[in-house]
Amino acid sequence: MSLINTPVQPFKAQAFHNGKFVEVTEASLKGKWSVVIFMPAAFTFNCPTEVEDAAEHYAEFQKAGAEVYIVTTDTHFSHKVWHETSAAVGKAKFPLVGDPTHQLTRAFGVHIDEEGLALRGTFVINPDGVIKTMEVHDNAIARDVTESLRKLKAAQYVASHPGEVCPAKWKEGEKTLKPSLDLVGKI
Repeated sequence: MSLINTPVQPFKAQAFHNGKFVEVTEASLKGKWSVVIFMPAAFTFNCPTEVEDAAEHYAEFQKAGAEVYIVTTDTHFSHKVWHETSAAVGKAKFPLVGDPTHQLTRAFGVHIDEEGLALRGTFVINPDGVIKTMEVHDNAIARDVTESLRKLKAAQYVASHPGEVCPAKWKEGEKTLKPSLDLVGKI
């Protein structure tokens, strides 16, 4: 069953955020757009490159009214040390969420039972706490956060423009489509 258009399940987790330990729950994701990015674990090879990519685009996510959450199967204590010892991860100004109990990885369908790790999953969640986009893929393939930003903006656009859809490769400010019988077979 797909998680699209379903609410985020209740959870409670600890995160390292701007030098402090903070609690993150499903309520934290409400009231604004959220982008939840799952990674296998701290201190791995590809993960710091993705954290750095998200950090370098964080101002764009904030400008779009969204918070970014990085989630791994480690503890918030590990995330503190990861943030302090990796120049790439040290750029992060968003919460680094620990999921040592695997509650989040299981709820979002990205848990690898045999390894106790997460697949690379990205979820855009609307201000009501409902999942609007999801992408899950093999851990050997790191993501390009600009695509996550594009999907966030597309989800925001269609939420504020009912009856319109964003075509392939749509970017903010470009033309959208209004589905109708007149378009069938003409695109």
